[in-house]
Amino acid sequence: MSQIFPIRYINPVFRPPSEAESLILPLTNGCSWNKCTYCEMYTAPQKKFTLRDEDETLAALRACGEQFAHQVQRVFLGDGDALALSTRRLMTVLAAIKTHLPRVRRISSYCLPRNLRHKTASELQELREAGLSLAYVGAESGDDEVLLRVNKGETFESTREALDKLGAAGITRSVMLLNGLGGAVLSQQHAANSARLINQTQPEFLATLVVSFPQGESRFRQGFPQWEPLDQPALFAEMAEFLRALELKRTVFRSDHASNWLVLKGTLGADKERLLAQVSTAMQHPESAKLRPSWQRGL
Repeated sequence: MSQIFPIRYINPVFRPPSEAESLILPLTNGCSWNKCTYCEMYTAPQKKFTLRDEDETLAALRACGEQFAHQVQRVFLGDGDALALSTRRLMTVLAAIKTHLPRVRRISSYCLPRNLRHKTASELQELREAGLSLAYVGAESGDDEVLLRVNKGETFESTREALDKLGAAGITRSVMLLNGLGGAVLSQQHAANSARLINQTQPEFLATLVVSFPQGESRFRQGFPQWEPLDQPALFAEMAEFLRALELKRTVFRSDHASNWLVLKGTLGADKERLLAQVSTAMQHPESAKLRPSWQRGL
């Protein structure tokens, strides 16, 4: 008789690309903010934000331990922002993971900066010591005007504060930015202030995606009517401006999400000049830049 998988998922389920081999453990359903006009992840009716029942979560972990105790080495806490939960509830879950899945070496979660406003530095340190080691922060932009236009609900300062709190607690930070989010009119300040945010916080990981709207742009344009998308050369120019402004000591950089035309990988600042040379080639000689074909982007 086949076993029933012990975790109840509500589709669609999302996770960062680097969590492909992780056990996805939903602590919430959907996203507690869910008002960003560029985001299509949690807009389905069944993804309305709720906290998962604690007893259900703990029972699922016990069952996972019975079935997969020696297989699971990574756990990703879903959905959109598990850190919306109280520190007490998070500590209970982390303790249960340690008990039932003893081979787990990494526990991670998405993190909205707003959810850290009510967590003290000592609470974050507690969570780190209990096993929470990595937080994915979708900053999207470091420019306050862009953030306002897309209804992010954050500012440069609120994002900087959250990243600094995570870093001080020893929690590894993976920051995501959206190339092209400011459109043609705000491209320059989007690049400059995003670089300023990254320079001030020095995250361990940095990723860029290209903004895209598989379900259409109407929702996005309601708050940003003058937005015009960047074509390939303009996207590359914005990326070059962003990279040139970065002053990083040792940040792993990835721009390899399916949305990106140009795949970039390196460590900043060691590989800064090489990455800038790749972008320059894409701008001046796109035919030799090994750009991703449209059909591979799947958007």
